[in-house]
Amino acid sequence: MRVIVTGGAGFIGSALVRHLVLEKNYDVLTIDALTYAGCEASLRAVDGKANHRFLKADIRDGAAMAEAIGSFRPDRIMHLAAESHVDRSITGAADFIQTNIVGTFVLLEAARAYWNELDPQARASFRFLHVSTDEVYGSLGADWLFTETTPYDPSSPYSASKAASDHLAKAWHRTYGLPVVVSNCSNNYGPYHFPEKLIPLTILNALEGKPLPVYGQGENIRDWLFVDDHARALDMIAAQGRVGETYNVGGRNERRNIDVVRRICAVLDGLVPGPASRENLIAFVTDRPGHDARYAIDATKLETELGWRAQETFDTGIEKTVRWYLDNAWWWRPLRDRYDGQRLGLATVQSGVAA
Repeated sequence: MRVIVTGGAGFIGSALVRHLVLEKNYDVLTIDALTYAGCEASLRAVDGKANHRFLKADIRDGAAMAEAIGSFRPDRIMHLAAESHVDRSITGAADFIQTNIVGTFVLLEAARAYWNELDPQARASFRFLHVSTDEVYGSLGADWLFTETTPYDPSSPYSASKAASDHLAKAWHRTYGLPVVVSNCSNNYGPYHFPEKLIPLTILNALEGKPLPVYGQGENIRDWLFVDDHARALDMIAAQGRVGETYNVGGRNERRNIDVVRRICAVLDGLVPGPASRENLIAFVTDRPGHDARYAIDATKLETELGWRAQETFDTGIEKTVRWYLDNAWWWRPLRDRYDGQRLGLATVQSGVAA
């Protein structure tokens, strides 16, 4: 099996690459532009592996994508490359439009040209997996869950750009026959997570005795998915998912943001006791514009059709995550040295964190 992973030096992408190379023994070409959140160090576990190679390239570069696809000749393309931080999209939407929409269009066109030239058997087995987010569905109230048929209602420039890319991927299937499958996931967490996001920021700030910023009163609810569970799901969807379909991926682990922060504090207090509880560092800050109240995924379709189940509960996954950050300062310290733990990309309100 030969697989191209775009965005493979990012958080979810690198977890997927490690799974495909180390667990499945696939031949993998990782493509990443190495923007601020792309980190080659996240691929250290596959360095020197005969079945992995890395290409620094931008998915908006049509010639580079055509050359990469044509020379590697993949059986699957798993498209994860995206700008993904809501805060950054609020004050700088242009990169999100260019990467998430234009980049997806360029990649779809390169994939279509390649697919059209394959022999009938290879054409039938080829898959293009477009990886997206539950944020395209907008905000939930206290009840119900997002399903694959929930109408799109994005709230931020980020989620709007991902919604647009989802529509492009589906349209390329319906119009041109390109064998596309789409996945929409809930909030991921785990090792190698860029330190501006809620969970790694809370872990590292708490270790350093810095304030733990929480939006509003921390009442926003997210469904948390351990990143290695997500990687397994993506492999299964690409291998077994029905062409033209969407599969939601969620951990069935809903938590308020404030409860996530408090749980991290409790785990750290148990593993690395300090003079006082780290909950004392929690600082409530001005909420961000358009902050969705609740996300929650119904993963029944994925679970029943493909037999996937999340292996980690939130409690087991968050302890693994905290322990990983305690043991792997080699990875996060260089990122932390150029990022001071404050909220990025939104100068109009106080410092905070995205979730």
